Amino acid sequence: GRTRGVLFIMLKEMRIAGFGGQGVILSAHIIGRAVALHEDNYATMTQNYGPEARGGAASAALVISDSPVLFPYVTQPDILVVMAQEAYTKFTPDLKEDGILIVEEDLVRLDQKAQHSRVYGIPATRFAEELGKKMVLNVVMVGAICAITKAFSHDACCKAVADSVPAKFLQLNLAALEKGYRYGEELLSKGVTQDENNEMVGVLESEL
Repeated sequence: GRTRGVLFIMLKEMRIAGFGGQGVILSAHIIGRAVALHEDNYATMTQNYGPEARGGAASAALVISDSPVLFPYVTQPDILVVMAQEAYTKFTPDLKEDGILIVEEDLVRLDQKAQHSRVYGIPATRFAEELGKKMVLNVVMVGAICAITKAFSHDACCKAVADSVPAKFLQLNLAALEKGYRYGEELLSKGVTQDENNEMVGVLESEL
């Protein structure tokens, strides 16, 4: 099995996917900066847009390592973050067995594809709306990814957000990051690995 609590077991592969306009690429950019600039580690990022930048599919892949990355392409991620149903359908079959699957719980409905993964549902859009700007849902997700995966530190993440967003939106984005981070920590401390309100969960858990 995997050693828990170890920051980098050689290499972590992560894919973040959703649709254009959700800030998928920016969220990957923030994580890459956190790892490569604000911690003594390495990250590579590749990105992919669908036919239209806004509204089409968007995904970004990150390889995070404690040594230089020789192969920057993600084939079987350890961590998959999905913010749209289409992204869930397309990418979940590639997730490693027992991998971490983080979903925008109001936009993604789980099915059997999720049964061999540890699933965390984050109401990122709702949190962003509560903060007054739906556009920060991606930073809410970054906070949750940070708390749940432990692939990079909270401090590095805050610095990377400060590097990546306009100064006038910094406080809003840091608030979004905190909201996601706290929620992710709460899920971990409760040992909750699925959205309790999703009927599918009972089926998933009974089959594990």
